[in-house]
Amino acid sequence: MVDTLKLYNDLKKDLDQKAALKIAEVIGDLYGELQKTVTREEFTELTQIVKRLAVAQERIADAQEITEVRLKELAEVQKRTEERLEQLTVRVDKLTIRVDELAQAQKRTEERLEQLTVRVDELAIRVDELAQAQKRTEERLEQLTVRVDELAEAQKRTEERLEQLTVRVDELAEAQKQTEFKLQRLTEEVRKLNADHAETRRQLGGITATIGYTLENESYKALPRLLQEDYGIIVQGRLDRDYIVDNQGKEIEINILGKAHQNGNELLIVGESKSQLSRNDVDKFIRKKLKRLEGIHEHLFPIIVTHMITSRDVAEYAKKKGIVVYKSSHF
Repeated sequence: MVDTLKLYNDLKKDLDQKAALKIAEVIGDLYGELQKTVTREEFTELTQIVKRLAVAQERIADAQEITEVRLKELAEVQKRTEERLEQLTVRVDKLTIRVDELAQAQKRTEERLEQLTVRVDELAIRVDELAQAQKRTEERLEQLTVRVDELAEAQKRTEERLEQLTVRVDELAEAQKQTEFKLQRLTEEVRKLNADHAETRRQLGGITATIGYTLENESYKALPRLLQEDYGIIVQGRLDRDYIVDNQGKEIEINILGKAHQNGNELLIVGESKSQLSRNDVDKFIRKKLKRLEGIHEHLFPIIVTHMITSRDVAEYAKKKGIVVYKSSHF
């Protein structure tokens, strides 16, 4: 008969109390059954099997203990994994937000890239235009280069001509110097001639005045007779050169001045003397003498005495203006 108590005490040294008790009970039951059915050899073999089972159970218990420790470690790892997973979840959430932001940014980037593509296309067109403009510029530059060469050649010729001109200018300067010297001498001669001319004019003026005075003096003697014979005018007193006040209150000189009567009317004889009479002299006599005496004397009798007239119609022109003309030959 198996001592299950002893077996139990032996087993609980190495196994859990419940496990040791369970195994002892099982062995006791098996032993009772085996006594009924198996031989001693079989029982011995069975006992060995039980021992092996006990060892296996012990290894299972060790493995279970190790498993429990491992499970505890796995639980700790799981805890840390969950904590890290929680952190990772937060980071994933943040990353999701960041990804959304990046998606939006990508969308904006694509839009800007589309705009940029359009601008690049426009720029490409512009570059082509610039290339064409550059080509035209190079062609114009080539033409300009040719023109510059031509200008350089022209400049060279100009410088040569300028050199020749400089020589010519120097020659002209020398000639100008000589001309100025001659001009200075000529100026002195002209001054001398002017002085001589002034003296001549002074002398001529004196001669002219003498001639005029002579003509006037002769007219003073001859006119009273001629006026009486031709117009029935009786001169009162003498004819003379004198001053009279005009209608502006200013004195003017009259070459031939005197009072006379004609058919009971009192006249004022106003005369001018000219060596050679022209139509212009007639007009000047009217403008400078007769017009200035209008309104002062009611009856004026204008006379001009001269040695000669410039043309045959001068006397007729004077007559139409109401002026009597006498030549010195009439005296």
